[in-house]
Amino acid sequence: MSEYTPPLRDMKFVLDTNCDLDEIIGYPAFSHVEKDVAYGALDEAARFFSEVVAPTNRDGDLIGSVHNDDGSVSAPESFKKAYEQYVAAGWGAVKSPIEFGGHGFPGSVGLAILEMLTSANMAFSLCPMLTSSAILALSVHGSDKQKATYLEKLISGEWTGTMVLSEPEAGSDVGALRTKATPNADGSYSITGTKIYITWGEHDMAENIIHLVLARTPDAPPGTKGISLFIVPKFVPDATGKPGEANSLTCVSIEHKLGIHGSPTCVMAFEDARGWMIGEENAGMRYMFTMMNDARIHVGLEGIGLAERSYQQALTYANTRRQGRAVGAPKTESSLIVEHPDVRRMLLTMRAFIEGSRALLYANTAAIDRSHHAPDEETRTKAEERAALLTPVSKAFPTDLGVELTSIGVQIHGGMGFVEETGSAQHFRDARITPIYEGTNGIQAIDLVMRKLPLRNGGV
Repeated sequence: MSEYTPPLRDMKFVLDTNCDLDEIIGYPAFSHVEKDVAYGALDEAARFFSEVVAPTNRDGDLIGSVHNDDGSVSAPESFKKAYEQYVAAGWGAVKSPIEFGGHGFPGSVGLAILEMLTSANMAFSLCPMLTSSAILALSVHGSDKQKATYLEKLISGEWTGTMVLSEPEAGSDVGALRTKATPNADGSYSITGTKIYITWGEHDMAENIIHLVLARTPDAPPGTKGISLFIVPKFVPDATGKPGEANSLTCVSIEHKLGIHGSPTCVMAFEDARGWMIGEENAGMRYMFTMMNDARIHVGLEGIGLAERSYQQALTYANTRRQGRAVGAPKTESSLIVEHPDVRRMLLTMRAFIEGSRALLYANTAAIDRSHHAPDEETRTKAEERAALLTPVSKAFPTDLGVELTSIGVQIHGGMGFVEETGSAQHFRDARITPIYEGTNGIQAIDLVMRKLPLRNGGV
């Protein structure tokens, strides 16, 4: 397994050109952010993720997370040590609200940091990524009490968050879900049902896990119009805000998967678990899409992150492996395979699509920054429409390419790429989930053509 060196020069170039970071940090919301400080944070992030997180990637694949007889899940020891340092360094707070302990940086800067984390160890990165999306959902839709109870701990990383949607008969068709939410006299709800494919639904890296669960109240209408969103903590916070009584939920099992072995994909059983509704009844799908659209951009980033890691490993191998004689090379020695035109073609194909995908995703996130923080309404509206149009493309295009490019990375290694010891195959296996989850890429195509392209009669 080769080392990972974050491509800071490329990242900063895209932030400067595609995102126009100078304009974004000029908005009043980012008056506390100086560009030198933001880029200094990227430099330190590069050191941290290459030295602390990247070495754990192989452990995640070979050791994986383990489901125990008592329903608990144990992450690899190297994950736990790296996560402790991640929390201590405050990396989860970079783009989060200042009033709850965040640093309030633009989302585009946060995305660059998340790219490094994803390349360093995708399986590990899914835990902070979903926590970030939960923070966003609570920040936008949660009550003041819910924000006060949960946001500070989630932003610090002391608690982690999940997205709890899928059920055995309700995958892409979320409207078919059957999990029940029965109201209690104290204003809480009893949540009962089985959920599947819950990423980091149970683990031992944080002291509490905050599940955001979709469920139906007793008189809810059918389909997606009858779904509400609930906060269901693993441990119910006590009067002091600390983890208190264990909630009535269990990790029944974890899936045995093609890739991302370090990330536990859980089957979760909720048996009259205590939950609290977010926002209005039957508005859960709208609230969840706040979280899902954020996660879809992050999944697109996984395609880039894995392709970048695969590219770096393939490039190193191509510059050390000798085989055959390149055109024009001396007859007395074999050539480095990087000197062969076909290998160069493959490497350049990888790099070109990585850089193009990075430009797309960073531009999408910059549009989101502008949609929330630009001082004039016209700019905000145009940016919101641009972000809506780009989101399905940002999820699908880089993830389809992530599978293709990591496969090319294996090809560059030749037979050794097919041998697990080199680690090249891990990137390919890890990438294969990305066109599937957070809405399959076929669903993204439907969203683009049926919903986004017709916006304002095609005016967007």
